[in-house]
Amino acid sequence: MGTNDLASEIRRFKEIREDHDFTQSEFAEQLGIKNSTADIERGRTKLSGRVVTEMLRLFNVNPLWIYGYSNQKHLNTDKGDVSPKVVIVDKEDNENMVMVNQKAAAGYPNNIQDVEWYQNLPAFDLPLPQYRNATYRGFQIEGDSMVPNFRPEDWVLAKGVESLDYAADNKVYVIVMQDAVVVKKLQKLPDASKVLLVSLNKEYVPYEVSVSDIQEIWQVSSKLTFNLEENSESNLLKELQQSMEELKLQLGGKHAKA
Repeated sequence: MGTNDLASEIRRFKEIREDHDFTQSEFAEQLGIKNSTADIERGRTKLSGRVVTEMLRLFNVNPLWIYGYSNQKHLNTDKGDVSPKVVIVDKEDNENMVMVNQKAAAGYPNNIQDVEWYQNLPAFDLPLPQYRNATYRGFQIEGDSMVPNFRPEDWVLAKGVESLDYAADNKVYVIVMQDAVVVKKLQKLPDASKVLLVSLNKEYVPYEVSVSDIQEIWQVSSKLTFNLEENSESNLLKELQQSMEELKLQLGGKHAKA
């Protein structure tokens, strides 16, 4: 049996051993396996849940990465891992953008690691360069806490953030808590164990949350809206007409001078 014929979790198991420069005997001793990891690496012995758990406990190895459901090899357990827990790919192994509507968002925190649950959500590939080289997800806005920028029923398209270290103050994020999904501006606090969540609608008071209560963070990069108001369209047309008139005058003036 060649290396490429082995299950992907076996190849990744071996990769972790090599990352730490362990021999097969040393790795077996670390994981509480008798003698050697040779039988696992040859595909003769199944990789057990107990061994996967030990790899998480000892080396912060992400079980979802082991089985091919995540691109993130390690979980940042001490600082709070806020990266996407599940990644959905198409038949060609390209990442798809999963769309989480208001109803699905209610169940999202409880199903965050359930791969089958994600299969019931619509997912598509957006073939634009802005949506490459990262994991993107769509979330539907509920409530008016982020008006006027984001209105109820709008969708935000957001990029997965690996760690709070990469989150920037005053940017808008989708924050997946233990029991809710919210869209807020984020501000870091002197106490690194907490962050401040701020609404754009001034009627809503900012509030602190514990970093340990955050499961995922997604940075909002764009939005989809289907509620174009007549007023905004007519204002836009007026502005365009006004710009055209000014341009005509400028061109006319230049022509007269010539």
